[in-house]
Amino acid sequence: MTRDNSAEGEAVTGRLLILEYEQVKEEQRARIGFRDNLLYATLAAMAAIITFSLQSRGRPELLLLLPPASALLGWAYLVNDEKISAIGRYVREDLGPRLAALVPGRPPVFGWERAHRDDGRRISRKRLQLAADLLLFTVAPIAALVVYWATEPVRAVLLAVSVAEVALITVLGVQIVLYADLHRP
Repeated sequence: MTRDNSAEGEAVTGRLLILEYEQVKEEQRARIGFRDNLLYATLAAMAAIITFSLQSRGRPELLLLLPPASALLGWAYLVNDEKISAIGRYVREDLGPRLAALVPGRPPVFGWERAHRDDGRRISRKRLQLAADLLLFTVAPIAALVVYWATEPVRAVLLAVSVAEVALITVLGVQIVLYADLHRP
């Protein structure tokens, strides 16, 4: 292969890598919008369940709807958040280096993918986000269960359901902590 053919091949490869970058960033943007809307959907679902429970006097068992709703929406939130992070990792660790190899001697490509992670307050922001996620997806549904348990009478079958819901929420909480990405870049 001559130098001209090699340069042409590198240019085509470079254009393909840029196209791939644009596509994965578009997926990342869409997932960010969806993930952020899941927060609002969770708050709306909680408000609806609590309102319905309060309007149906003598029916505190309706609060048992809150943990599964929180778990379902929380899992969707977590999955999308992980994919958003995975896309960033892919761009930083795979796509960027492959593109940079085509233009040796130039500054690193996709610098923003690393720069925003180098902020000295990133870890404190991630901890606050973890706290907010746990509050929304685990503490609120557990609080609903405590309110249910504090009402009389608690029926055995619904008590069993509520204990299963504690397990469900616990599993979600553990997964939220495991995926929190609290380490340095």
